[in-house]
Amino acid sequence: MPVGTQATVKGVTQEELEEINFPIILGNTYHLYLRPGTALVEKAGGLHKFMSWSGAMLTDSGGFQVFSLSGLRDIEEDGVRFKSYLDGSSHFFSPEGVIRIQRSLGADIIMAFDECPPFPCTEESARLAMERTHRWARLCKEEWLRGDTQQQALFAIVQGSFYRELREESARQIADLDLPGVAIGGVSVGEPTGESIRAMEWALPFLPVDRPRYLMGVGTPIDLLEAVERGIDMFDCVLPTRLGRNGSAYTSRGRLNLRSRQFTEDFGPIDPGCECHVCRRYSAAYIRHLCRSDEMLAGRLATYHNLHFYHRLMQNIRCAIEEDRFAAFKRSFLDDYKTSV
Repeated sequence: MPVGTQATVKGVTQEELEEINFPIILGNTYHLYLRPGTALVEKAGGLHKFMSWSGAMLTDSGGFQVFSLSGLRDIEEDGVRFKSYLDGSSHFFSPEGVIRIQRSLGADIIMAFDECPPFPCTEESARLAMERTHRWARLCKEEWLRGDTQQQALFAIVQGSFYRELREESARQIADLDLPGVAIGGVSVGEPTGESIRAMEWALPFLPVDRPRYLMGVGTPIDLLEAVERGIDMFDCVLPTRLGRNGSAYTSRGRLNLRSRQFTEDFGPIDPGCECHVCRRYSAAYIRHLCRSDEMLAGRLATYHNLHFYHRLMQNIRCAIEEDRFAAFKRSFLDDYKTSV
């Protein structure tokens, strides 16, 4: 899922997302609640109509954003009291309130409110956050059941930081809620490479296999392959758009720094194996020129290409799984792909 935090995927239009053929994107409850405000989005007819998006929409609960504001929030048993990063105004998020906000936004998949502990943290603080996440998940489910459950699917989130026993316990409790989907949170929070894989591996044996399993905030193309191999179905990550805006491109030969001198006279596409309209029309030399001239078109072109690359990768992964050749596809992809700078 491309990340459209504030009802927009940075650098591309909804028409371009449809052209690439993304069926679903992500929005963020915390940011949309603060601006433009839940009431305005609801008055517009919901998030889809407000942003003119014809596909599906998932809204994150805002838990990660709230808990990242360590100097602007206070955790209470019933929720979190926090100050807006925009104007300093005071607000309160409860589990039930977050579900009501997401109901008003009209997303197709909504997330339970959770507490995402920082990295590193002690086992004791990780347990407290996990237990609070479980209590809040039950309250979220109760509020969700009061609405039209056919219109919105609720996913609850596994926590437990990077402690095996906690991850296993959390996975069991979240699975017992018997919701339409489950998510693994608390990764991509600054941990060393490989730790997110371990946290995922600890949780997965205890999660249902007959409904979507969502790894939140991950990741690089290699991360996606490793996670799919272990049984993950859904992902979101800002990397393709954030790096695109900063002159990096994901390609079949690895990640490229488009500002690099090596592309000065490269009049071919940034990825010869790509069929997106950027690679069909523009040369690496031209995009390098745009990057070094700080032209906004550089970020637009690199972002479009990166999103197309990610979409094609996931499409190829699905095809390989259907044809029972995922292991061979993964080996072939990794043989060609080398992370560069």
